[in-house]
Parts: sequence; structure tokens; C-alpha cells
Amino acid sequence: MEKQHKEKFLKKLKYALIYVATQRLVVILALLLQILLLGFFFVGLSQYSTRMVIIFQGIAAVTAIYILNTRQKAEFKIGWLVPMVAFPIFTVAIYFYLSNQYYARVVRRRYANKCEETKPFLMQDEDTLEALRQDDEGVYRYVNYMKDYAGYPVHRNSEVTYFRSGEEKFEVMKRELLKAKHYIFIEMFIVDQGTMWDEIYTILRQKAEEGVDVRFIYDGLGSQSLLPFNYHKKLTAVGIKTRVFQPFVALLSSVQNNRDHRKIVVIDGHTGFTGGDNFADEYVNRFERFGYWKDTAVMLRGEAVWNLTMLFLQMWEVIGQEDEAGDYESYRPSRHRIEDIHSDGYVLAYGDSPLDDEDVGELTYLNILNTAKKYCYISTPYLILSEEMYGAIVFAAKRGIDVRIIVPGIPDKWYVKVMGEYFFEGLIKAGVRIYEYDGFNHAKMFVSDDEKAVVGTINLDYRSLYLHFENACFLYKMPAVRSVKADFDNMFEYQCRELTAEHCKNRPFGRKLASALLKILEPML
Repeated sequence: MEKQHKEKFLKKLKYALIYVATQRLVVILALLLQILLLGFFFVGLSQYSTRMVIIFQGIAAVTAIYILNTRQKAEFKIGWLVPMVAFPIFTVAIYFYLSNQYYARVVRRRYANKCEETKPFLMQDEDTLEALRQDDEGVYRYVNYMKDYAGYPVHRNSEVTYFRSGEEKFEVMKRELLKAKHYIFIEMFIVDQGTMWDEIYTILRQKAEEGVDVRFIYDGLGSQSLLPFNYHKKLTAVGIKTRVFQPFVALLSSVQNNRDHRKIVVIDGHTGFTGGDNFADEYVNRFERFGYWKDTAVMLRGEAVWNLTMLFLQMWEVIGQEDEAGDYESYRPSRHRIEDIHSDGYVLAYGDSPLDDEDVGELTYLNILNTAKKYCYISTPYLILSEEMYGAIVFAAKRGIDVRIIVPGIPDKWYVKVMGEYFFEGLIKAGVRIYEYDGFNHAKMFVSDDEKAVVGTINLDYRSLYLHFENACFLYKMPAVRSVKADFDNMFEYQCRELTAEHCKNRPFGRKLASALLKILEPML
């Protein structure tokens, strides 16, 4: 009896220790401790002799030259070179530690292998491609790039419904989830317990009890402080098969930077949702955090949903470390559900990965800016621009394109707003019109010339464009493009205030200084 009590006690103690060790504050403190210990080790070595100092300074100089010659973004290089000037030994130690990790190479190889394995299931329909070539040579070339280098085909025979708010999407999504007969796939960055999640959880549990294959992925950092310990096991126990992407643990590793920021819902392969909203009450304005929360999304029906299905299955198997190919064809919807849908427009649902060499999220945005003929409207919660993106926006405005950008009036992170203000004066001077939304604008959208639009999860910041797994939908000549444009027009007229050059000049000196200093930390914001 005593032995059983002892085993029970040890088991509880084990879980308690794991729980404490995986909480965000503890993890962050542990990571900082590892960084400090690594730094003290190398600094300590240098104190033993002048020779060691010279050796380390030489290594720092060589490392700086190496970083300058990598094919990384300028912001990434600055993020390393500036601290390397101030703390050469410490920075070099951290750089080499993070740049040469076995696990990071394993994850990259596993993801690449899965994408290669699934290529045959993401083949481009040649008739669709030829029709697009006849329609617009420029869009045809963009789609060819996406097909060949990102691995995602463009589709016709699809319908797109645009949602102006999280509330609109949520009500429709619940109805569609209740119709599921075969499977439900969900991939989400943030899941927070509340009335919204309670309603979704109830539906998912009900469908699982009916025999529907329900699978759920959530990010290990995005949801860590919001969900109970081992929540994925509790979901799996009630029939909702759940996997956690990259649990945030107390181990200094570069892969901790790569988060799953995607938002995907797929129902039986014929209906899919994506957009900026997560599963939390503020996204449907049942809980107010930063004024009214503006978010947008799209619902896809038809052929285009297949790309979302494969995006989910790729991630599901990479997380599960499954080496064998899945039975992907079994997830295709019945043909009549697709053939009943006809459209003259084109839809390209795509994913962006930090583990390959293609920045398809950024390149899609740049392509829209560079091919705009009349206007290009942009909505983003985080305006932390790369040199390429800043240059493209300025060039578009200078060549006479009506470029407008909507940012939050009430930010969720003060330092991101201050950092974004760094770009305002130069953009306005070039002719770009900047608007602040009356509340928190979380929508990630581009729209141009009543023909092209992108709605998805991709922000205009370093993390979203280069470090996170993301996804979005490119729309060309779909009726939903005009719905996106109408929403922008409504926001400009009734829900935003336009900033002026005078407003930027009159910013307090301390705020301007903070913007300049935060520029160094751009890759981390």
C-alpha cells in the first residue's frame, strides 16, 4: 500500500515539475540563463590571457564577414552585427550555437521530405494554367512561380465568401462544422478558453462521437499560457486527435523562433476557412482588449480547398514524425461537390515556410505592389517593413499608384506601434496615405485594381514574413475581390483617421529615439 502511495506521489511530483518547467515565464528565464552561462563561459576564457582576447576578436571579425556574405535579409545581418560590435565574444558564441544545431537540421530535412513526398498530390491543371495565360500574362507568370517553387497550384471552379469580421465568420463556420460527415482539420496559432472555444469544442466533440475524423493542431507558444497543462491529451481523450506544434520548452534552440501562425479549417475537403482570427473571445468581440477588434477571413468552396487540406496534412505528419506517405487521395471530396461550382476567377491558397528558401508571402505582396496599375490598399496590424517592402511601397506611390495602409489605432503591443511609426514620415512624404483604425486592426490584406486580393495570416513584419509558418489566399478576378475593396472603402470613410506629415513631425523626441533604437531589434519584433 505504501509503495502504491509512493508511486502515486512520485507521478504527481513528476507532472508538477513538468508543468512548472513548461510555463512561459520559467521557460524564458531558463533560456536567458542558458544565454548568460554561454556568454560567461567564453568571456571567462578571454580573461585568462591577452592571446585569447585577440583570438576571439579575430573570430568575431571573420564571423562578421561571414554574416555579411550570407544570403540573409539585411535586417537579420544588422540584428547580429550591431551586438557583435558591442559584445563580440558573447555574440559570436550565441551565433554559432544557434546556427549549428542538429535538431534544427532534422526539422528542416523532415519538412523538405514531406513537401517532396506530397508533390504528386498538388499537380497543376494545365487547362486552368493555359486559361490564365490567355487572361493575364503577368498573373500567369506569378502562378507559375508559385507552382514550381512553392508547390501550390491555382484553381478555378471555386467560390470565395469574404467576412468583414470575426463575428461573421464564426457564425458561418459553426454551421459548416455541424455539417461535417467525414473529417474536420483545424490548425490554429492561439486557442484560449472562453465562450467562443467552448462552442467550437462542443461541436468538435459531438462530431468525433458521430465518427467524424477530427484533427486539431495548435501552436505550443501561442497557446501555452492560455490552456491547461497537457490540454492536447485531454482533447485526444474525447476523440479530438490533437498535436502541439513545437512546445515551448526551456532549451535554447533556433527552432523555437519558428512558430505555426497558420489558421486553417477544412471540412470534408470541399469547404475551407482561413484569415487572421484565432480561437479566442476577443476575435469575435465577446471580450474587449484593445477597443473593437477588426479581423477578416474567407471561406472557400470547391477545388481551391484542396491546397488547404494538403497544407494541414503536411504539418500534421511533420509534427507526428510520420515517415510513411499518407493516404491523401482518400481526403479528396466527392467529385459532384466540386463540379457543381463554376467560376471564371482564380484562387491560389498557399503556405509559407521558414524552412525553405522561398519567401512566398513577401514575394506575393511585392508582386501585387509592383504590378498595380491604379491602387493598392494594405491592412496590417504590424508595420515593420523590410528594406524590400519599404522600397516597393514607396516606388508604387512615386509612380502614381494610390497606396493606402491601415494600421491599428489601439495597438496590442506598444513597442510594435512605436517601431511602425519609424516608417510613417518617409511613406507619407512619398505619397502613401496612412490610416489608423478606430480600435485594433488585426486584418492582413492586400487588394489592387479590383482584380487581385490576398487575405490570410501574413503580417508585414519580420517574424511573419521570414520566421513563421503562414498561409493565405491569392484571389484573381473573383467577385470576393470587390467585397474586400468595399470593406477598405468603408474603413477609410467611417472607421479610420488619416495621419498627416505634421502628425509625424510633432512626435515627441523620446518616441522618435525609441523608434530608431527598436530598429536594431526588428528581426525579433
